[in-house]
Formats: sequence, structure tokens, C-alpha cells
Amino acid sequence: MDKRQAIGSWLSGPRAAMEEAGADFGYRGKELGLPEEGPGALAGTGRRLGALAVDWALCLLIAYGLITDGYGQATSNWALLIFLVLSVLTVGSVGFTPGKRLFGMRVVELGTGRVNPLRALLRSVLLCVAVPALIWDRDGRGLHDKLARTVEVRI
Repeated sequence: MDKRQAIGSWLSGPRAAMEEAGADFGYRGKELGLPEEGPGALAGTGRRLGALAVDWALCLLIAYGLITDGYGQATSNWALLIFLVLSVLTVGSVGFTPGKRLFGMRVVELGTGRVNPLRALLRSVLLCVAVPALIWDRDGRGLHDKLARTVEVRI
């Protein structure tokens, strides 16, 4: 192995180096028993971020229009509370928020395919803390999903 190849494997990361050595990681969601494509497959990062943006904008609009009379810190605090309530109620009952539905996603529990309201509460609280949602595994699931044993799949 020459120096360029060693440096190239370091720059491309450990996954690329392992794949070059012959390891097969498969597609995202394979270890969870999910299909590679189509309904039931893991939702992509772009879809999840888009749904989050739609839900947050909706909560900001509600907080701005109905609760506060101007945009400020109070509006953001109310929007976070509205987001928590919206997420717990909608994910815990039908499995998706308005943004998730718009982007064609659903939150399901790994074992049952439905979401228990207590798991939805745990997932939503951890999502509002934000740090667990920024820690991902190789499938792209956030720590909030791993702790609640849920996954976002495509409809």
C-alpha cells in the first residue's frame, strides 16, 4: 500500500476502508428488517428535515398568530411547546405529524408497526431537547428513535 492509498482511505472514512477490504454493510435498514426501497423503507434525511421544517413553521405560525403579538423569544418558547404537544398527539395516535404526512412518512415501532403513546411522548421530548436527534447511527436513525425503539419509514 502506498502513501496515497493510505491517506485516501483515511479521508474517505472507516466505512469506505472496510468496504474496500471486503465488508458488506448492506443498505440502510437491512439490519432492522426493512425493505431497501418503496413503502416501509427508511425515510431519507432530506424528507425528515423537510417534515421537521414544515412542522416547526406551522408551530411558529400558531404561536405567532394566536398566542404572542410579535416575534420574539416568547414566540419561540410557545412554538416549542406547541411542537411537543403536536408531535405527541399526532404521532401517538395516527403515526405522523402534518409535515411527515406531507413528505410521505410515518413513525412506527420496530416490533409492532404502530406507535405506543408513551413511546411517542419519549420520542417527542427527546426530539425537543435536540441533542439526541443530532446523534445518528449508520442507518440514519437518531438517538431519540433508538431510545424509543421507533423508526421513520416511507408510506
